[in-house]
Amino acid sequence: MTVAFTRRDALNEPLDLAGIGIGPSNLSLACLLESVPEVRSRFFERRGAFDWHPGMMMPGVELQSSFLKDLVTPVLPTSRWSFISYLVAHKRLYAFLNANYDAVPRQEFARYLAWVAKGVEGLRFSTDIRDVEHRDDRFILRFDNGQEEARNLVIGTGSSPFVPDWAKAFLGADCFHNSKAKSRLNGLRAARIVVVGGGQSGGEVVEALLGDPGSMKELTWISRRHNFEPINDTPFSNQVFSPEYVQAYLKLSGEQKQAALKNSILTSDGLSISTIHSIYRRLYALRYLEPGTLTASLSPSRDVIQIERNGNAYRLIVRNHFDGGIEVLHADAVILATGYRFRLPDALGSLGERISLDRNGYPTLNDDYTMQWTGPRANRLFAQNAGRYSHGIADSQLSLMAWRSAAIVNTLLGRQHFDAEPDNAQLVWATEAASAMPHQLRAGYSDGMLSS
Repeated sequence: MTVAFTRRDALNEPLDLAGIGIGPSNLSLACLLESVPEVRSRFFERRGAFDWHPGMMMPGVELQSSFLKDLVTPVLPTSRWSFISYLVAHKRLYAFLNANYDAVPRQEFARYLAWVAKGVEGLRFSTDIRDVEHRDDRFILRFDNGQEEARNLVIGTGSSPFVPDWAKAFLGADCFHNSKAKSRLNGLRAARIVVVGGGQSGGEVVEALLGDPGSMKELTWISRRHNFEPINDTPFSNQVFSPEYVQAYLKLSGEQKQAALKNSILTSDGLSISTIHSIYRRLYALRYLEPGTLTASLSPSRDVIQIERNGNAYRLIVRNHFDGGIEVLHADAVILATGYRFRLPDALGSLGERISLDRNGYPTLNDDYTMQWTGPRANRLFAQNAGRYSHGIADSQLSLMAWRSAAIVNTLLGRQHFDAEPDNAQLVWATEAASAMPHQLRAGYSDGMLSS
């Protein structure tokens, strides 16, 4: 695809904002910017079309958040790019409502995202950014067949599959990340399969394998967690996916943020109840109703220490943290449901050396989602989906992407164009200033001076 250059390009006027990557986050931002004509923006994607996690679109998988937390509705419910607008445009609103879904099929939401990507303005697919340079008062983005200039950048390339060090040397047709599950599972000819990772992605792989075992005779599912635990999907727990929680979280120290993130992990990374029920019922059938067809073993509290090639098979050395024992597992195939990690795109090139990283290897973000870097403050680098440690667990989920996009637009404009202020919270997270103890009294209390 050839990038179309306008009269503004000929005059060498830079864009106000250029986006690298078109995933849900930058798609949300592009939708909101349609209502802000004074911001000139374009978003670039090397793929030929929008495609959201195609390797994980197995039949029956469900979204773990409400369809109302779509690209725009939480901040601009009148937008033509809402999920409801998609249903109406495809003449299936009533059919969708009558289906009475407990959770929306992920395939449906993926089709919604693709529909938006075909219609929203300012998207350029098949445009691979080879390098980004900062010069004078702007960023220069270079493609194979031209370049674009912008005063500000937003990185929305998403997260990359995380592969543990012990598995990197063995990646191939029979040892792969679950991001390739849809294309690999059907052709997998393995009698013994080990799935590593006890979160929702691991559960979806296990559910698919149990539903269509093929030549599989043994299935082992291991998790580092104490058990195969459900997502904490209660009203109070879901308050962590709210603007007011993010604003309270931002005021915490680094250690306090780490503790809060750990305490809320199952609000995001747990198994859907429907997935748990499906797997357990299938295991029941295999044990009591269809004995002898397949042996399945679920092993929590396990951590892979080492993997070795043993002919055409694998030998996994595993530590059992429940009792401290060491186990050996044998497999013909290993599927890694080991999650995702944010990383800066290679296209940033020399800019990467000027960006501050935190101890987790993530860019150090300011409260307004700008990265800390050594360049001019007038040229901002925004990061989408990179604030798991700085902004809380919701930042790596779909739940607050519309609110985050609104915050980015407000920062660009220097005013509150979108109402991004928190709602009235049901829970009070931070110590209220009016009722806080005087400093001296609080210090004495913490030192044990006020014991009865």
